[in-house]
Amino acid sequence: MKNFNYAIITAGVSILIFTSCENITGKVETQLNQLTDKTNQLDSIINTEMDKVMKLDSVINLEDLKIKKLDSLVNDASSKLDSIWKKQN
Repeated sequence: MKNFNYAIITAGVSILIFTSCENITGKVETQLNQLTDKTNQLDSIINTEMDKVMKLDSVINLEDLKIKKLDSLVNDASSKLDSIWKKQN
């Protein structure tokens, strides 16, 4: 009879442990899913912002090319004016 009582107590404790483990596992899984969702949202935001940075970088490069062309035109015009000025003096 003593062994039977220990077996019942052991079975009861085991059932309680397994039940609480299932509850904890469910909670952990829910929180991991929420964390995954938040991570995906953050990744999307970062990708959007990186796209904006890349577009801005492209615009900056185009403007830099325009400035270099204008600088070249100014230098050519300056050289021609210097040449004309030297010929008249």
